[in-house]
Amino acid sequence: MESIESEYADDLRFMKEAMKQAKKAYETGEVPIGCVIVENSTGRIIGRGYNRRNTDKTTLAHAEITAIKKASKVMGDWRLEGCTIYITLEPCPMCAGAIVQARLDRCVYAAPSDKAGCAGSVVNLLEEPGFNHQVALTKGLMEEESQALIKRFFKELRLKN
Repeated sequence: MESIESEYADDLRFMKEAMKQAKKAYETGEVPIGCVIVENSTGRIIGRGYNRRNTDKTTLAHAEITAIKKASKVMGDWRLEGCTIYITLEPCPMCAGAIVQARLDRCVYAAPSDKAGCAGSVVNLLEEPGFNHQVALTKGLMEEESQALIKRFFKELRLKN
């Protein structure tokens, strides 16, 4: 029982760090999605990212892609085996593919994405048995907080426009 509670406490701590990244995106006028990658053996955050598509003027500037690039640099390898990714919103097709390709062990996400989610909502690329790597999945941690921030962002955006 203690190890389960400890794992949940770690998951919660790291999801709160991902939420901090989402709030950075929000403050810069970006859709508030944040992400951190943790090296499981040390509990060290090795990659952080937040949505910057409008800021960087590129489709590729998703939180997960940024965090994967940073984590790969820290690890000195494109393979991120032994690592967990924490994301405030279910990954899209591009990011789910990158998570599989990076060989991450596990993905924890807060809110589902009914229109683009590729970790179970629309399709599940992370646990696709036909791929050479599957990513363990935990859904719904801090879901309400993440959804509230996203809803607030889009409500404010509609009011501006």
